[in-house]
Amino acid sequence: MNLPDKAVIACIHLLPTPGSPRYGGDVDAIYERALREAEVFLREGADALLVENAGDLPFYPQAVPAETVAMMAGVTREIVRSSSVPVGVAVLRNDAHAAVAVAVAAGARFVRVNVHAGAVLAAQGMLTGSSHETMRLRRTLQADVAVLADAGVKHSQPFAYPDLATEVRDLTGLADGIIVSGELTGLETAPEDLIAARSRTKGPVYVGSGVTPDNVGRVRDHADGFIVGSYFKVDGLAANPVDEGRVQQFMKSLGRG
Repeated sequence: MNLPDKAVIACIHLLPTPGSPRYGGDVDAIYERALREAEVFLREGADALLVENAGDLPFYPQAVPAETVAMMAGVTREIVRSSSVPVGVAVLRNDAHAAVAVAVAAGARFVRVNVHAGAVLAAQGMLTGSSHETMRLRRTLQADVAVLADAGVKHSQPFAYPDLATEVRDLTGLADGIIVSGELTGLETAPEDLIAARSRTKGPVYVGSGVTPDNVGRVRDHADGFIVGSYFKVDGLAANPVDEGRVQQFMKSLGRG
């Protein structure tokens, strides 16, 4: 997967999917909102799209049920068919196997994996990396799917690694790109964390949270791209619909508006 330098990867946060506690009973609404938001991102120049089952709180820690995989595959395929840019998949909270399978079935180009190696403590309990299985599955399926792996993933406490640089070192060779985030969704990613990550990998490093027009100048020199979710939403809240004006404002901050 080849993305331009300073790529903007826009998150499509799906409405709650069938089987999740907040599912509203209308599958068509999930498709319609996802495709509508994809259209906005494409119109405003996003370089890639990332489909996430963000409405499925509380998340399964690892494997998700069949209905979630089916819904993710269906929506992702429609987005791929309507898009001129690479599309990725993240199956929350940490089902890398489902993400790879959905990507293959839908024709997506990359996946995001929250915990690819090591282990963390999170709201869902212990999340453990399964890179040994994920990479074998990718090979078995002959999947042309890049793996972008979080290091120091947000909403968690590290359990296996003493520092970010050590985790990035171990992820090098297991992932095609590294994602560095702030402590929580919407919190700014520290420039020093990006610098530490870059010192341990030759692959691309992406900002995974908290980037806005106000702070992008502090991190752009240390990152190859930006994964943007909540900032693009009405009032900056992840559960809200996309606000096209905020997308335009961010693109202008990168000199692309």
